[in-house]
Amino acid sequence: MSLKNVRFEVMKFLEKDVDSLIEKYLIPVDSIWQPTDFLPNSEGATETFFEEVREIRELSKELPYDFWVVLVGDMITEEALPTYESWLMDVEGVDQVSNGGNPWSKWVKQWTAEENRHGDVLNKYLYLSGRVNMKEIEKTTQHLIADGFDIGTDRDPYKNFIYTSFQELATYISHNRVAKIASQSGNKQLGKMCKIISGDEMRHHHAYSEFVERIFKVDPSQMMMAFQYMMKQKITMPAHFLRESGDKISTAFEEFSNTAQRIGVYTSKDYVDILQKLIDRWEIDKITGLSDDAEKARDYLMKLPERMIRLADRIKIPENSYQFKWVEPATSK
Repeated sequence: MSLKNVRFEVMKFLEKDVDSLIEKYLIPVDSIWQPTDFLPNSEGATETFFEEVREIRELSKELPYDFWVVLVGDMITEEALPTYESWLMDVEGVDQVSNGGNPWSKWVKQWTAEENRHGDVLNKYLYLSGRVNMKEIEKTTQHLIADGFDIGTDRDPYKNFIYTSFQELATYISHNRVAKIASQSGNKQLGKMCKIISGDEMRHHHAYSEFVERIFKVDPSQMMMAFQYMMKQKITMPAHFLRESGDKISTAFEEFSNTAQRIGVYTSKDYVDILQKLIDRWEIDKITGLSDDAEKARDYLMKLPERMIRLADRIKIPENSYQFKWVEPATSK
């Protein structure tokens, strides 16, 4: 049987568990937070609404240029959700057509519905803050969705679930660190907003990690090989094609990454830390019944964090901020 067919059969076998995993990791619409819980209420008393907007704009003055670049980059990444949903809907074993779709397509749709709130609330907050150029941000967002992405997983569910396990933890770290910076500056509402987004990302990380755990139990060798493959090629961030208006080939993602590292929101050491957390969570040192190639893959993975941390220690981040079109000049406060 081909690898593709084996993966399809494994996904079919695990379908029976998906509904219980949805119940475990996703929150019903009537119970979960909504963007309006964190934004000024535009309904009713007009003066109260404008007072709340004025407060947002005043507090926004206290946060530095690099912070706004990271918040904008995080928001644009969240707003490119249509790309991520369409990619996951095409994964082997996810069927959105036959008989109204299978449990895996149900997961993708409900996961997408939760994720959609993140870009929504951040977009509205940025619009109200007065600190950013929304038209340039909107152009970048449209470019990112139009350009799509290639995360190197093809339609392989094993590789895709490795990717999402990693990426959801990375976004947790980023939103959580942004929350801390905002709160420490006195912007408690923005801090709470980013903190609750990070909580969603952690839940989703646990879900995708459990998908991988379950695959390890039924197809350990191929899951190990998929893990090695993804870490050899490196996890590509979903916004790696980020570009500003007028740019065909852009350094925007590199500069956004530099900014995030410079203020400690997401660093190369965090990348290594996530890898180690996944190795520990999946207990890959204890998995039995591996083929010779999978044993070699495990050896590679076990040694990888130590090798990568040495490389991370050598990375030098530019001290000066790159001037994005999204945010007013760094000299302004």
